[in-house]
Amino acid sequence: MIRGAARKLENRPPLKVNQSLLSLPSFVKINWSLQILGRRPDGYHEVRTLLQTISLHDDLHFEIDDGGGISLSCDEPDIPTDDQNLIIRAASALKTGFDVGAGVRVRLEKKIPTRAGLGGGSSNAAVSLLALTRLWNVKASAAQLLDIAATLGADVPFFLVGGCALATGIGATISPVPENADDVAHLIVITPNASISTAKAYSALSSTALTTSSNDPILSSSHSEAKKRDSQPWPLQAPLKNDFESVIFDIEPEIRRTKETLLQAGALDALLAGSGSSVFGIFINREDQQRALNEIKPEVGWRIFPCVTVSRNEYRRVVGPPDIPFLRSFNSGSDIGA
Repeated sequence: MIRGAARKLENRPPLKVNQSLLSLPSFVKINWSLQILGRRPDGYHEVRTLLQTISLHDDLHFEIDDGGGISLSCDEPDIPTDDQNLIIRAASALKTGFDVGAGVRVRLEKKIPTRAGLGGGSSNAAVSLLALTRLWNVKASAAQLLDIAATLGADVPFFLVGGCALATGIGATISPVPENADDVAHLIVITPNASISTAKAYSALSSTALTTSSNDPILSSSHSEAKKRDSQPWPLQAPLKNDFESVIFDIEPEIRRTKETLLQAGALDALLAGSGSSVFGIFINREDQQRALNEIKPEVGWRIFPCVTVSRNEYRRVVGPPDIPFLRSFNSGSDIGA
């Protein structure tokens, strides 16, 4: 099934808000690269990954509840709407942390596949923090919002930033990468009828030790790689690489076939997104992307999404809100997070 549309976001208006209502898109991410560097003493894995927001998104609708309650509804019956959902947990953390009297009713229009390696739940959580900071008039600093985001999940801090960024540590230390406003990559994302839990994916990897005992060498190396990218055609300045491919393709051959399908359809390159199961392919332009869409013969249960990349400036314009001062600082390229 083919969903979505590959188009720039210029025609989408900036967010609009009144005193009690707000609707925002919740974009997903892909990983241009993903390295698993080893297991940390705290049990988490050390990673180095280059993340990118893309145009596939859920829609979130927020309405203030003067009674103080927090509730969630969703058009997808399989999505939990209690405190298992990161939207509820994000709202509760912000409400408790800043002693907010008001509550919120949230409606989630779900388009992002679940358990697909695209960060949909993390994006929902981050966008909820941004929306409720505005609706509840919370005077939160960057450090405070990032601290809340990090407690919700390793990918959540990235979705406060958007665009292209390096993530290191457990994935919660974010280093924005300089972007060219004219760079837009045309992508096709395929989510096959197969899935692997993140825990199973990590357990299948053979990496046993960190390559460094400190984040500093990792960050230094990552910044060096980012500079090298400027001299090569975007977005293929460096080879796409995801360490999970070496194990996940063997566990789930259907995911391997997804990548092969994209390459046979003319993708310049293709890569597993996160820990899977989605795979994305890169195309030179919209015409090649459309040609590939016409050629791809999906297997049963595959979901296919034509997308484009979303820059940090565009992400900030659409997701905002622009009157949170620290959002503007995320273009500086400084490291963000723990």
